[in-house]
Amino acid sequence: MKKLNRSITAAIKTTLKRGKSTLLLGPRQVGKTTLLTSLPTDLVISLARPAIRQRYEQNIEIFSQEIEALAEKLGKKPLIAVDEIQKVPELMDATQDLIDRQIAQFILTGSSARKLKKQQQLNWLPGRVVYFHLDPLTTCELPKSYKKIDEILVYGSLPGIVTDDNNESREHDLESYVITYLEEEVRQEALVRNLRDFAKFLQLAAAESGQLANFNNISKDIGVAQTTIAAYYQILEDCLIAERIEPFARECSTRRRLVKSCEYLFFDLGVRRMAAREGTKLANTTMGHLFEQFVGLELLHLARSQAKRITLNFWRDLEGREVDWILSYEDKILPIEVKWTDKPAIKQARHLKTFLTDYNVKNGYIVCRCDKPRKLDDQITAIPWQGVAELVIKNIVGV
Repeated sequence: MKKLNRSITAAIKTTLKRGKSTLLLGPRQVGKTTLLTSLPTDLVISLARPAIRQRYEQNIEIFSQEIEALAEKLGKKPLIAVDEIQKVPELMDATQDLIDRQIAQFILTGSSARKLKKQQQLNWLPGRVVYFHLDPLTTCELPKSYKKIDEILVYGSLPGIVTDDNNESREHDLESYVITYLEEEVRQEALVRNLRDFAKFLQLAAAESGQLANFNNISKDIGVAQTTIAAYYQILEDCLIAERIEPFARECSTRRRLVKSCEYLFFDLGVRRMAAREGTKLANTTMGHLFEQFVGLELLHLARSQAKRITLNFWRDLEGREVDWILSYEDKILPIEVKWTDKPAIKQARHLKTFLTDYNVKNGYIVCRCDKPRKLDDQITAIPWQGVAELVIKNIVGV
């Protein structure tokens, strides 16, 4: 596999140099294990390997004993990587003890927050680790050979998909991802009683990604209670498959009635398409909807890569006015409308204009497929989708 530079690597290395340990969470196959190879570790413990996992499950004390022996042998505090820590969450207590006694420094990775949450008294190592989240590749991380937006919308941006230029192989790998998720994350962990119902839910949830969540409609289609649908969505969140996006709810100058339902975004567009059982030849309207999700995911990933608590929302009132994405940090608000066009026009910004007036925001943006930024009027600018990162840095991050 071609080596890909991940922007998060520098931040992790800086944290390690400060003497802190880290917990890196992210879905399967986003590159957590590969990233570990770029870090100066003294020992990598992969709990994905059954023999290793079972040995520690049978005797947790072995973990501490082996690391203490390594520290003594090296004559220094070793850097230990523990891959897939959620598979043996009891190791978190031993990890805290080793950190507190200055025996070792750790890089922990995990692909399921749900498995960690199952331990009610789980030690999340507060104050002892710095948390990071690894996502699929952002636009800035994609190789030049994979910069076609149509390709990104159809196949997504998992590293293994991006570095494979054979579309047939990509389809096979994406299908395997969905099957593996159902088998390993759901069946083996006994997260649901009826796997067939959950499989139907997964297909519908993937098809409705980026739309207002309607538990009632999905429950009717599958024939299960709305509370079950809510629990299924929670599984997607905890297993890092879907992101819940809340509506923008700040007070404004008008008494506009806003929707209260949330949206869910699948973490990768290729996985979303395969889970929805859609083909590779998609209608233009579908591509436009996927383009909106792509920009939302890009904004979410960029926001998460910053030390600041940046929030991603959408805005919609009960009369149908909407702005696709609102990025905010303290008093900074960045409203973004997404259009699947290379000829943006000011008439496409009427809801954006309403939002600017309601919240006394000076500027709004249309992200589209134009080749260069275009000033549509004194408040609205259209920008190419490749410029989203620069837009966020300029307006929110403040660099």
